[in-house]
Amino acid sequence: MQFSYYPGCTSHSTSMEYSMSSEAVLEALGVELLEIEDWNCCGAAAAHSLNRLLSLSLPARNIAQTQQRELPLVVPCAGCFNNLKKAETALREGGELARRIEEVVGFKYGGSTEILALIDVVVNRIGLEKVREKVTKPLSGLKVASYYGCALVRNPKITLLDDPENPMYMDHVMEVLGATPVEWSYKTECCGADLALTHGDTVVEMVTRLVRMAQEAGVDCITCSCGLCQANLEMRQKLEGQGLPVFYFTELMGLAMGLKGEKKWWKKHMIDPTPPLRRLDLI
Repeated sequence: MQFSYYPGCTSHSTSMEYSMSSEAVLEALGVELLEIEDWNCCGAAAAHSLNRLLSLSLPARNIAQTQQRELPLVVPCAGCFNNLKKAETALREGGELARRIEEVVGFKYGGSTEILALIDVVVNRIGLEKVREKVTKPLSGLKVASYYGCALVRNPKITLLDDPENPMYMDHVMEVLGATPVEWSYKTECCGADLALTHGDTVVEMVTRLVRMAQEAGVDCITCSCGLCQANLEMRQKLEGQGLPVFYFTELMGLAMGLKGEKKWWKKHMIDPTPPLRRLDLI
């Protein structure tokens, strides 16, 4: 099984552990990722606040690069996925905006490239049963809050992914890993990552509320699929004592599948993720 692959900027910096764990997990599941050539930043964090045409043309250029290969494009980061889907929607709708995007990028949109979030690929292309077959170290006893954030499932007319009010893809993956996904009411609430530099105090309040609600639900950790969300949730929670670890869902997949490399992944975390795993004899 082959996919084109858009890693995004944070895969080489703040979310390197997401990139490493994703690539290891997909390789173990028989998936070949073909990184698109000469990809560029999709502008997800800031371009939309500066210029709409720019915010659509940046991801559209990556779509243009992908068209050359005629494979579905898998995108790990929720923010990048959302931005690429916005550009895809604008191009599909046609009209003057699509024409201007094509003119800026210098290509003709073909309409055949599928843009898929990584969690969608795991659940619907690879399949949960295949994931279950690869589990060698079930995450028994680990209570997990699946955090989707605001970018992965909204606007639902654009992302076309899962249930926008109560998404369950990540929860289903946690179940097949042997973990216990916990119901909580904040799985699609915004963590405020894009406002972290301009409205830091507000973001601390947003993150701390999210983490408190997860703790009240009785979880051992949070899992997510966005580099900005993961860093923001770990960096800005203001709670007494040990903070609540935030894993990428592929890190927990790799652990349950017995893959090597978790020490490399975890050393980039700002909150030590190992205490709940040690307590449950998972490491």
